[in-house]
Amino acid sequence: MSATPTPSPLLAVAVSGLGVAAYHPEAARVAREVSRGSHTAMGWFSLGGNLGFAAAPLLVSAVIVTGGLRASPLLAVPALAGAALCAAALRAARRPTPATAAARASLATGRDDWASFLRLSGAVGCRSIVFVGLSAFISLYARQRTGGGELSGTAALFVLYLGGAVGTVAGGRLATRFGRLPVVRWSYALTVLAVAGVVYAPGPSLHLFVALASAGLYVPFSLHITLGQDYLPRRVGTASGVTLGLAVSVGGLAGPLVGAVADATSLQTALAPLIALPALGWLLLRTLREPGLPHAATDRPGSGAGAARAGHE
Repeated sequence: MSATPTPSPLLAVAVSGLGVAAYHPEAARVAREVSRGSHTAMGWFSLGGNLGFAAAPLLVSAVIVTGGLRASPLLAVPALAGAALCAAALRAARRPTPATAAARASLATGRDDWASFLRLSGAVGCRSIVFVGLSAFISLYARQRTGGGELSGTAALFVLYLGGAVGTVAGGRLATRFGRLPVVRWSYALTVLAVAGVVYAPGPSLHLFVALASAGLYVPFSLHITLGQDYLPRRVGTASGVTLGLAVSVGGLAGPLVGAVADATSLQTALAPLIALPALGWLLLRTLREPGLPHAATDRPGSGAGAARAGHE
């Protein structure tokens, strides 16, 4: 007779999830403030989270394989290190500067554009489903399509995450040069073609399309955050929480549906609808206009005004 599992692990997971969810909106707000609206700086901020997301399975596996479940308390070490780094960063962020004061003043006079924010959120949801669907099934699918065994599947997953690391930083730099919305739209358009290649490309060429899909999915990641904040300048925390939360939650809800379709038909059939989602996201983004940036406070390189002007060029 099996023992009834205790609710303690589930409670701990729920509490940790609340902590992670509570962290992101304020962290994104502070990061945007101290970066003075820099797209490049926000790209680096997003890169940190994405690297942690990618490294977590490796870290957990290493700890559990080495020490078993009894070693799981070691997983608190990264959280403690992160808390210490946040404390140090917040102490520095509390030092008042003319740029942060002007940014806060502009937030008080900004106007929330809910219609644009909702369309942006819809695009983020489409991106989330595509990313989670690929990350969950790309390893198995690559083994099926290439016949390369476990190595091929691991390589495809590695390329998906590695491309994400590069794309996140590149997105900020591209937005500084070409503007946020053009970069985001082109990224979604690229993703349509890339995902089609992932689903239908034969043999090893699949890995090339995985890399392109990764770039298309990650280049707009930090730009979603800053656009959301600027569409809701009076509710920056809400905007950050929604754009970051949708990036994971919607895809997680859709993942089981993709798996169910794969069980009933084939994995290729289940992944094929993912091609249409970035196209839908592109349609939602097509009519959006660049918001009036609340951080356009000064006229220096790297300041809010510089970022705002770059966003319109």
